[in-house]
Amino acid sequence: MFTGLIEEIGTIKQILSIAGGKRIKINCKKILSDLQRDDSIAVNGVCLTCTKVESDGFWCDAVGATLDKTTLNNLQPNQKVNLESSLKLSDKLGGHLVQGHVNAIGIISNIVKLGENYSIEITIPDEIKKYVVNEGSIAIDGISLTIANIINQKIFISVIPLTWNSTILKEKHLNDSVNIETDIIAKYVENLLFHRTENKNKFTDEWFYKLGY
Repeated sequence: MFTGLIEEIGTIKQILSIAGGKRIKINCKKILSDLQRDDSIAVNGVCLTCTKVESDGFWCDAVGATLDKTTLNNLQPNQKVNLESSLKLSDKLGGHLVQGHVNAIGIISNIVKLGENYSIEITIPDEIKKYVVNEGSIAIDGISLTIANIINQKIFISVIPLTWNSTILKEKHLNDSVNIETDIIAKYVENLLFHRTENKNKFTDEWFYKLGY
């Protein structure tokens, strides 16, 4: 579990093809202080497992299923990535609960500078639109952000200078792909309502008749 508060921007050092996926070396500094083998780490919002720690970075593996549904498959050497180590029970929840399970890939359709802030327009797939609400939380490439507006298939995100400068958002351009994870609470509510409706449909006349009523 993560918070969506990026700790460091890492740099892709090396990418190796392995059976069923890719092995990725990421150079970084800050998060190495307490990173250990088998720890979970979010790379552009994707939860991966650290397989090896070195003096200048760490290695992690991305399996085929992860590569297919995230932007990790497009990573190139020297590319910058958002990094966040997993949440500890003693940590403050400054962003929102982020699982590191990407729901979809969005496309940046516009970036506008508004004074010191930025407005980013992202086109999202129809299947996740039901999970997004105005002023709700969303993770974009692992960054905890708030949805400022929704128009059809587009969401609008307002970004303050601190977030802009401390994440890879400043590296983004029009038509770039981003990993999207919707708020986990919305998914739990949907599942709860689905099963509630499912159970209600069981109470038919035939069901009561079989019970002797």
